[in-house]
Parts: sequence; structure tokens; C-alpha cells
Amino acid sequence: MLSPEGNFAERSSGAVTDDKLRKAVRKTVDRLRDLRRADELPDPKTLERRAKAQAVREHSVAELPQLLAQFTENCERRGGHVHRATDAHEACSIALSILRSHGAQRVVKSKSMVTEEIGLNEALEHAGLEVTETDLGEWIIQLAGEKPSHIILPAIHKTRHDVQALFEAESGMTLSSDTARLCAHARVRLREKFLQADAGVSGVNFAVAATGSIALFTNEGNGRLVTTLPRVHIAFLGMERIVLDLDSLAAMAEVLPRSATGQKLTSYFSIITGPRRADEVDGPDHLHVIVVDNGRSAVWKDPEFRDVLRCIRCAACLNVCPVYAQVGGHSYGGTYPGPIGAVLTPLLRPEERSANELAEASTLCAACTEACPVGIPLHEMLVRLRAREQKEHPRRLERLALRVAFRLLRSPRAAVIPRVLRLAASGTGTALLLKKLVPPLERWQRARSLPPAPARTFRALWQELEMEEHHAH
Repeated sequence: MLSPEGNFAERSSGAVTDDKLRKAVRKTVDRLRDLRRADELPDPKTLERRAKAQAVREHSVAELPQLLAQFTENCERRGGHVHRATDAHEACSIALSILRSHGAQRVVKSKSMVTEEIGLNEALEHAGLEVTETDLGEWIIQLAGEKPSHIILPAIHKTRHDVQALFEAESGMTLSSDTARLCAHARVRLREKFLQADAGVSGVNFAVAATGSIALFTNEGNGRLVTTLPRVHIAFLGMERIVLDLDSLAAMAEVLPRSATGQKLTSYFSIITGPRRADEVDGPDHLHVIVVDNGRSAVWKDPEFRDVLRCIRCAACLNVCPVYAQVGGHSYGGTYPGPIGAVLTPLLRPEERSANELAEASTLCAACTEACPVGIPLHEMLVRLRAREQKEHPRRLERLALRVAFRLLRSPRAAVIPRVLRLAASGTGTALLLKKLVPPLERWQRARSLPPAPARTFRALWQELEMEEHHAH
């Protein structure tokens, strides 16, 4: 659900004036982008990997109902239990029912965006259960009472001093701001939670239809503890996060870590097939997979936007987006920030009018589309969302202004426009007059400045070039 605290313009206006936030976000996205450069185009191997991954995800989305049915059959054949949830409320209710049936009171969680989407933590805590996030970034924002601001690095907006203050408040201890010592402190505190937990909750990076398996990519090892130590494991699967077979999973394993963090493979790559067997020493006694729809079926039925379900949540689009780099993730108000969030949130939450404005949070530079390892045309979808919003809720003043501009620019009188703009840029009095006459220009210029007027316009330079060519001949 979107944050009730204002719209995108109001949330982002606060973010762009927060120097600490912008510095923290910029530093991290720049680092992630640099790590990915070794795997960027036009490297032939990268092209081959991306083409294969795109083909896998295209097939997964095209055959989604059949693959889900196949996964359900194979998972249950191996001792797992598969549940289908149409919306967030049903998904949380199923999880709570499972936990109560096993008498679970303490739950440890591995990182999962879909559980953030459905508000699982809040639902379980409201029912009186103790829930602990065990991914370091997720634990940090849980202690802060916040939502993730990045898909793979949820605490991207926090400095080590912020983390130190949160850990000291949680533990009552005086701690160092040294990152290694903070990580060591977190390891000790979270190990207690792992050993006490009655149940573990995880997301699913990909489900494998042919084997009934679920796959997890992690870097901290907490995912293995969450899915191995407690006697009950509940895995939340966004219904589109499925592939046909292990060869398809291998193709995803080649692109997801590279696109997310620049790694060839994450530190831990786990494939879980059913609960613990009689001859196995570890693993849960019970495995439940909750397949979450929550609006995805409607997106799947929409030919204009179905391809967005190919997303593998690598966050590559966030790391190249000039808008996200300036305003951070919380400005988007929902679970998914950046370009993917600007497309996905309005589609999953069509009843929330405020979600539609997210399509405006883009320069349409197409950097997100270029970065996407599975070829989702994000910038084109943003244009389609804008067109759909304009059709359903037309902004008549804006439409009138565009029509006037279109006719004016086609007219011979358009030659006067550069002169007016030069006056606006060079004279504060003229600029002030223009802003008063054209209210949208005043709003636009609150966070921008008109560029300095050039000594000569492009039209004048072009005419000089034509004259030079004429004399040359």
C-alpha cells in the first residue's frame, strides 16, 4: 500500500533537500553501477546471457498458469504444501493459520519483497507473534520502524552512525560505529533469534516447476538458517517468479547476481525441494509455499503490461535511474521504488489514484530499459501509463497548453520563442513576469533554474552554416 503521507511531489520535495539522504543513496548506487560495468554491453557473453534469460522469463510469463499447476503438483509430491492467495489479506491469513496450527510464537524471516508488499510483519505482530528480520539491512529498517528504500539494499539510506544508534537503542549497550563491529554485534543478537525460532519465513527468488523446488539467492547466510533450523518453513512466492526447469534456473543464476551486485554468483545459492526427509539431519519438518497473486493475474491479462512480470527484482533499473538517485526509495510511497515501482505499483494497486502519479517520476531517458537484464521496456510502459491516466482522468489545462504549444511551434511566428526564452533567462524581471503569466512554469522552476542564454541561438548558427556552404560553392 502506498504511504498516506502526501503524494510523490510532496515526499520527493523533502528528499531532495536532505543532503545526508542524497549522499548515502548516490554513494551506494554509484558503487553498484560500477560493480556491474564489467558485465555491461556490448560484451558478447553478456548479450548471450541476457538473451537466454529474457527467453526464459518470456516463456515463464507466457505459460504461467501451466507452470504454477506443474510446480504445485511436484512440490506436494515431495511433501510440501502449496497454498494460493488472491490478495494480501488472504496471504497473511494463510500464514497465520499455519503458524497457529504448529503453535509457533517466534518467527525469523529472510529478506522478502513480497512479504513487504502484503504487510506480513504487521499482520503477525498484530496477532501477538514475535517477528524478527534476519537480513542485516531488513533488521536495521525493522528497528527503525521504516520500509525498505531499495530492492536489494533496504537500508541504503542509513549511515553507519544511524545503525550504531539503532543497535544501541535495541540492546542497551554502548557500541562502536565501526562497521565490522556493528556486523559482529548483529550476528550475535540474531543468532539468539535463530536458535529460539519456532518457524522461518522466506521469499522465493525462483520456483522450479519441473522439480517442485524453490531457489534462494543470499549473501549473508541468514537465508539458510531461516529455512533450515526452525521446524516449520513458510515460503512466499510471487506467482510470476517461476521457471520451467533447472536449466532455466541456471540461466537466471547467471544474470541475477551480476545485475544486482556485480557478482558472478551470490555467496549462498540454495535449492530447497520439500521438507526434511527421514535420512536428513537438518531442514524443516513442514514446508508451506504460499503463492501470492495480489493483482498479478490482472496484470498478466493486460497485453500492454504483461511483460513487467518478467522482472527478477535485481534493482538494476534503480541504480541507473537519475530520479531515484535524487529522491531515494521512500519517495515512491510503496514497496517497489524506482522505475520498476513506477510501473508495477499502479498496476498492482489500480484502485489507488495516488499510485498513477508515479509514472510521472521519470525523465524517460530509457536507462532503466537498457539496464534491465530481461529486456522489460520500462520507459515505454511509463509512457503507456501516462497515456492511460490522461485518458481516464484528463488534465484539461495541460492538454490545452500542449495544443497551443503544438500550433505555435508549427507557425512561422515560432521564431519569436527563442527571443522570449533568452529574455527570460537573462533578465530576472522578465522571468518573474513569465512565471506569473504561466503558473506551471512557476512550479517547474521552484527546483530548477533556466539555463543561461547562449550568445547565439541554434537558428542563427544554422543560418551562418548555410551561408558558409553557399559561399563555398
